[in-house]
Amino acid sequence: MRQSTNYIVLLFLWLNLAFAYGITTNSGYGGFPTPIAETFKDSLDWADYYFNIHRFEDAIPLYKKSLRDTDKAQKIHILKKLALSQAALDNPEESIAHIYDYFKIDFQPTFLLHEDFDGIRDEENFAKLSGTVLPKITVWSVFYFFVALIGFYVTFVLLINKKIDKQARILIATFVFIHSLFILNICVNHTNYVFEFPHTYLMSTWSSLLYGPLLFLYFKRVSKPTDLSKSDLWHFLPTLVLTVYLIFNVYGFSGTDKINQMLQRLEEGLNAGDSTKLALLVALKAISLGFYAFFVHLILNKNRIKLSKKTRIWQKNIYLIHVSYVAVYLVYGAYIIAGVNSGVFFHAPIVLMSAMVLYIGYAANVQPDVFSGLYSYTNRLFPKYVKSGLTDSLSQELKQDLIALFQKEKLYRNNDICLDMVADKLNTTRHNASQLINEHFNMSFREFVNSHRIQEAKELLEKENEFNIIDIAYEVGYNNKVSFNKAFKKDTQITPSEYLESLKQG
Repeated sequence: MRQSTNYIVLLFLWLNLAFAYGITTNSGYGGFPTPIAETFKDSLDWADYYFNIHRFEDAIPLYKKSLRDTDKAQKIHILKKLALSQAALDNPEESIAHIYDYFKIDFQPTFLLHEDFDGIRDEENFAKLSGTVLPKITVWSVFYFFVALIGFYVTFVLLINKKIDKQARILIATFVFIHSLFILNICVNHTNYVFEFPHTYLMSTWSSLLYGPLLFLYFKRVSKPTDLSKSDLWHFLPTLVLTVYLIFNVYGFSGTDKINQMLQRLEEGLNAGDSTKLALLVALKAISLGFYAFFVHLILNKNRIKLSKKTRIWQKNIYLIHVSYVAVYLVYGAYIIAGVNSGVFFHAPIVLMSAMVLYIGYAANVQPDVFSGLYSYTNRLFPKYVKSGLTDSLSQELKQDLIALFQKEKLYRNNDICLDMVADKLNTTRHNASQLINEHFNMSFREFVNSHRIQEAKELLEKENEFNIIDIAYEVGYNNKVSFNKAFKKDTQITPSEYLESLKQG
């Protein structure tokens, strides 16, 4: 009985040994294949085992087989291992293909820094991929970033400067803004942060057809006395169409979809940050720039002799920078259409755009009066204002501000009020403030002030209060009773005392 038990134990040990041996070989039990052995050898765990012992040739087929019908987490794991395995075997093309597949599922560009890629790091395609998706800072990117910031500041300065006609300042400010936005877009692309913030992809493309119309409408506005008409809005139609197209084909996409679109372009050997319709956009923009540059030229030639020397020089410089940009952009467009999208002509247009922003910024801070151009505001009653820079829209805007100053803030109560004080409050010139009062209220500055003072004095006299006449005079802004009486009688034909007596009798 005891001997039988020993035989059973030995048989059990032999079976376990055979079972274990069958798992670790291709033949299963005693050299015959078994389903259990073959299933285990095809598993992901076994592929990882081969990878860890650097048997990459054996790991790759198992990883590829495990890639089928698996979840996202396992796909990420498998694709990373496949990329590393192919890199270890010095197969850069296969490794890069797996990297792209991995990035399209889980974009983590720091994966490229893995030490196992050192063997293929200098390969052209791998270097291009790393140089495109890993964040970097360059001299160009720093320069573009600061120019963009300056441009946004200049936009703000122009918009709040009421010495410039409202329509003119909106047009030139928007012109600077889209330049600044484009330069910032280039900065983001150049540093590869477009992959970190995918919603910045093509963030300035919507304005590609806006440069020419804005500059043209600005010069058109400052060359005539009347406001732009509603028909001028047709110049913005191409921009509207382009924006709608981009909303449905780019801007409405998720961040992941935008990254995949950029990766697709990069995989095809193109610049990741460019549009899929780059050649068409460049061609349309070049046509638009050339078309509007010609019409701006016609406006400037027509009004050249009527401008002051300072304004003429400023407008000439703006036009020369713009024309230089158009010329360089045409060459750039030819390169793009020919399939070449890098080199000196990549930076040249952006440098000229930066020059435009900086020059307008200089003018906005040093000589803002040049933005008004030439106005021909004609008024028969006030011929001295024929060549004034106060246009219809600006005049109406300042009128409302003036009314608020006198009716709400009661500026006339200041006994030292003067035209310069009012001009400073309105953020305009003394000349414009005077013209504003003359044209809209048909009276001089002093008459305008007195009319408000006397009106309030009447209201105070009509109330039952403790104020006597001299107190009321001081309250409404007069320094003495004599001046008050004189102004009051001129307005009402009677003195304040007589006016008060008439109220009591009434």
